Amino acid sequence: MTEAPRSQFLSLHLLETLVAVLPVRDENGQPKSLVYGGAERHMITSQARRRAERVYARNRANAGLGPLAGRSMGIRTREWALLTARELESAHGWEREEAVATARAVIEASGLKFGDPSKKTVAHLTKVLIFAPADAGSRIAGHIAGNADDLRAWRDGYLLVQAEALRKSRRPARKKSDAGPPPEEESATAEPAATRPPPLPKATRDAVLLAIAPRDAVDIALYGRFLAEIADSPNVDGAVQSGHAFTVHEAEQIDDFYAAADDARLDRKRNALSFLDAADDAGAGMTGYQSLISGTFYRHAVLDRTQLRVNLRIAGMTEDEAEEAAADAEKEFVNGFVEAFPEAKKNSTASTGSLPALVLAFEGERPYNYAAAFQLPVDESPESAGGEGPAGPAAVRRLLRHHAFVSRRREDLRTSRILTYDPRIDALLQEPGLSASATVVERAEDLTP
Repeated sequence: MTEAPRSQFLSLHLLETLVAVLPVRDENGQPKSLVYGGAERHMITSQARRRAERVYARNRANAGLGPLAGRSMGIRTREWALLTARELESAHGWEREEAVATARAVIEASGLKFGDPSKKTVAHLTKVLIFAPADAGSRIAGHIAGNADDLRAWRDGYLLVQAEALRKSRRPARKKSDAGPPPEEESATAEPAATRPPPLPKATRDAVLLAIAPRDAVDIALYGRFLAEIADSPNVDGAVQSGHAFTVHEAEQIDDFYAAADDARLDRKRNALSFLDAADDAGAGMTGYQSLISGTFYRHAVLDRTQLRVNLRIAGMTEDEAEEAAADAEKEFVNGFVEAFPEAKKNSTASTGSLPALVLAFEGERPYNYAAAFQLPVDESPESAGGEGPAGPAAVRRLLRHHAFVSRRREDLRTSRILTYDPRIDALLQEPGLSASATVVERAEDLTP
């Protein structure tokens, strides 16, 4: 059994400089921003960062890499009916159409809402994303295959009632008339009132709820989940708290005009027999604008070690198992916080290759957010002109001085560690008193004791 953590919370603070990127966009395709300290700042939302970190950890675990190698992980998707159907096909020999219809009916009858069945694009997708262990589809498929005869009979009745209700909902309403009751022949052929669909067998519903329950998926224990549609399916209070990243200085944005070439048109132009033919194929194939941002960003996250262990114990782990899993999850969380990056426009901006200028990690009995250090935007004017110089070094000085100031007043702060991937920042750390309250480390795994 590993040694119990000394403090409940692990606080992480990071400074990174990004150039000509667009990791997140608003509904209009523009960079997201906020106003802080009277100045507009660029913002990278915590949702984008959390997903990047979660997927990074999952992919490494599934590939047999990192501290969580081989452990159960989750998938957040609307396609659980399709995943279940695929398993029914591949592992149990069902036909595609029957597999999809059965999987959708079983999952829907368990309490999850699906899209409009008349629209092929959403008919087999749940209305909300469901974050569940990756093997949930195969577990549901295994139960369906093991009770195939009973569930086929139930499915036929369920779909019949559903189809009848759908048909009646689409029938045009009769216009009001004073002509009296409907003709006798119409009354004789009137359809019976819709009946309620047959209830899903309790054993099947229990199997579905167990399959989509958080169980031992480590990333669900870390990041939590909320499922309101099924009251008796447990929610998880995440152990990770994340803040939006924002620039330490005023927002800097460019609208980049681009022209995309049409290869076929250029080939014709290159092989034209006269200048008139070449002129017909002149010009770009497509033009447009994209907004790009640059700047030094501050971001912050906290790991609640107690909540993480509670989540793992609730999932069914023993105390020793939960302690071991929590220690591994903490290492991978710290690694993901440093390494992972949202992948939007990664091919055109190479944004995912960025490395942080500084990472500060420390323990405490409560979370600590140092956003206040940057309420006054960094003045990037030369120091000779009264400014603070480049935003990166200036932000490092502010963050570490802020931490040293707080540390002198808070006895619970301990085991402070610093990591940098910037040689200029490494040299800066030699300034008197700047890193005195922390230990400088050279690897991300050394940021947590």
